[in-house]
Amino acid sequence: VQLQASGGGLVQPGGSLRLSCAASGFTLDYFAIGWYRQAPGKEREEVSCISSNDNRTYYDDLVKGRFTISRDNAENTVYLQMNSLKPGDTAVYYCAASKGTWCRDPYDYWGQGTLVTVSS
Repeated sequence: VQLQASGGGLVQPGGSLRLSCAASGFTLDYFAIGWYRQAPGKEREEVSCISSNDNRTYYDDLVKGRFTISRDNAENTVYLQMNSLKPGDTAVYYCAASKGTWCRDPYDYWGQGTLVTVSS
C-alpha cells in the first residue's frame, strides 16, 4: 500500500508544474485526497483537497485561482496543476489520503513528498 507523489522540479516564476499522486495497493475511489506543502523552516500547510464522491474542492487562499486539483479514478491518481508559480510556492509537496468523503487529519496514508523549487 503506497502513495507516490511525483512531478516536482525546478521552474521559473510564472511557470507551471503538474504534480501527481498515484496509489498502489488500494483504490482512491473512497478516499479524499489532500495536498500539503512544507517550506524550509515553516510548518506544513494544507494547499488543496478534493472529495472522494462529488469532486468538491478546497484551496488555500494563497493558491486559489492558480492551482487546480483533479482526480482520475480510472488511473487511480490525483493531480495538482500549478500555474503562475511564485518563489513563495517553493516547498516539498505531499499528498495524503483520507478514507471518507472529505480531507481530515489524521490521514490514512501519506506520500513521500516531491520538491518544487520556483526560482529564476
